[in-house]
Formats: sequence, structure tokens, C-alpha cells
Amino acid sequence: MSGRDLVAHLAGFARALRAQGLGVGLSDEVDAAAALTLVDLFDLDEVRCALRTALKIRRSDWELFDQLFRRLWLEDDTTVRSLEAQRAGPPPTLPPMWPPALPRAGAAPVVTQGGQAPQGGSGEGQLPGYSPDVLLRRKPFEQCTPRDLAEMERLLARLSLKLATRPSRRLVPTEGRGFVDLRRSFRRAVGTRGDFVFLARRAHAVERSRLVLLCDTSGSMDPHSRFLLAFILSLKRVARRTEAFAFNTTLTRLTPWLAPGKIGVTLDRLAAGVPDWSGGTRIGESLAAFVSRYQRRVLDPRTVVVILSDGLDRGEPEVLVQAMRAIRARARRLIWLNPLLGDARYRPLARGMEAALPFVDHFAPAHNLESLERLVSVLAA
Repeated sequence: MSGRDLVAHLAGFARALRAQGLGVGLSDEVDAAAALTLVDLFDLDEVRCALRTALKIRRSDWELFDQLFRRLWLEDDTTVRSLEAQRAGPPPTLPPMWPPALPRAGAAPVVTQGGQAPQGGSGEGQLPGYSPDVLLRRKPFEQCTPRDLAEMERLLARLSLKLATRPSRRLVPTEGRGFVDLRRSFRRAVGTRGDFVFLARRAHAVERSRLVLLCDTSGSMDPHSRFLLAFILSLKRVARRTEAFAFNTTLTRLTPWLAPGKIGVTLDRLAAGVPDWSGGTRIGESLAAFVSRYQRRVLDPRTVVVILSDGLDRGEPEVLVQAMRAIRARARRLIWLNPLLGDARYRPLARGMEAALPFVDHFAPAHNLESLERLVSVLAA
């Protein structure tokens, strides 16, 4: 998608907003165009937040805005195909009428026609370069190398921090920015003879997620399990109330093993210490063991359970059904992440997957880093 295509698409989006009664002006469109130069165009959550802020959408109109965004940015086949084609091509360039954007950290330097970078350090007029992080986030785990895992550590740490500290719907007093608390503001004004010298404010509390993660380490999951365990390890570093387990033909509690240190070293230790690593799989019996040994200790109505597995089970489906029912009855939400779901041709027809799905609140892919990033919005729901 070229810069001009992006401008045309943004103009059409603004027209659709105005048709629904939202007051979006031309200056707002210019601000939105500049905002899009500062975000990752392939991260649709970033694009949505940037547009909602730059177009100055009121909170009461957020739901309508999100509906139009999903229709015109997520479900528009033309947009999706253009972005897919863009991944392997050069970064989008903006037409001359766009306002100059602030350079992003790590942006590629602007090169003149003579092949030389411009002199001076002001960086005025420079446009953001194509970040290699985008390719790494979209690269399937089965195509990744140990070197990719080392480069992913930084991205995994940032993602894990988002997951571990999601904003709560609960509002608490704050000394910084936030919503005006009229009741507390009036109480404060009593001491200043009715003058509102300082406005009391409230902001969304930071909620520390309570997570239980169960990762399949059987042979069919071998191309993915190392990267999924790296994700679990990064999450455990920032969320102390996270419990981690590995399962194949047996269940192993990983939490005591996840000590600080290099991810690669820890994963090698896990591969050597977890029984039947890359062997068979009995999901139902492993989850039944989790229910009998750990459910009362680690599950409560505030806990989110995340199972990372392809659902290929050699055990009896009835055992899996009973275990899933017990977990779902005690947890706040039950999420199943399946690496095979990243293939559009995949259908959950395996016996184990069919038995588990009725108890799953959210069924999603886990074939690359980008798919794991979508957990942020799922946990915030």
C-alpha cells in the first residue's frame, strides 16, 4: 500500500465517520495521517488507537468508531491484500502534502538520490523506516531459528509486560492524569472556601493478571513448544502470580524451574528435565492430574487459564471432557491457543480438540509472536 493509497483509504474512513454523525474535520484527517507515520501499520490495534486519538473521537462514540474500523480496516479485503503484499516490499512512502513526521527510534536513515545520507542531525522530514520487528513478529515459529529466539527476547519482554499489567475497569484515586472526580473535588473545595484550586482525579487501576499456563510439549508440538515456553518464561518474570505447567503423557509443574537468566539456557534445562519431552501426548490425563493435584491451590474466580496445544490427544475424550469441565467451573476464563489454527485450512476435527472446544471461552492461533500479542485485548475483555 503506497502513501497515496493510505491517504485515500483514510479519507474514505473519515467520510464514513461523518456519515454516521461524528464530527471529523479536514484538520483531524491531517492529524490522523501524521499519526499513522508514528505507528506500526501492520499492528491494527496501534492503528485503531492512533486514529481514534488523532480524529478526536469522543468516548461516547468509541463503540461506533470501533464498528466502522472493523468493517473498513479489518474486514476490507482490499486493505488486507494491500498490507499482505506490502510485507515483502518497501515501506509505504507519503505524498509531498503530508506534514513531516517525527522520526521513530530505529528508523532507517533517509538517503538522497546520490546515495548519501543528508548532513546534519536534525532529522527534519525523515520518514520512519520499515522495522525488522514486523517480520519477526509475523514469522511462523516452525520457520524460526535459535538466533530468532534470541532476537525475540526483547519483544517477548514487552509483550509479557502488557499481559501482566493490563488496565482494570476499576477507577482509583490518582495524582496524575485521569478522569475528574467531582465528589472528591467538592470535598477539597470546602477547605479553600469553595474555590476549586485542585481537581481530584481517578484513573484505571493496573490489574496484576492471575494466569495459569499449560503448554503441550509432545512431539507434534515440537516446532512450536520452545517458542511458547519462551513466552511463558518471559511472562513469569513480570507476573509473579503466573503458574506454568508442561504436559505430554504426564504433567510437570514448571514454576520452580523458571528462574531468572537467559531464555535459551532455561529452555535447554527444561528440555532435559521434563519427562517424555517431544514424545506422546495424553491431554485428558494430564489435565485430570492438574485438576486433582493443583486446581484448589492455583485456580480461583479471578484466574485465567491458557492452554497451548494442538489438541492431538491419544487418550480417551471422556477424560478430557471431565477435566475441562472442572477447570472451566473454577476459572474466570479458559483460553485455548492452537498453533495449527494459523493455517486457514485447519479445522478442529481431532477428537481431543472437539471434546475440549465446548468449554473454551476463546479459541485462537499461536503460530507466531503476533498471534500471542492478541492475548492483550482478549485478557482486557
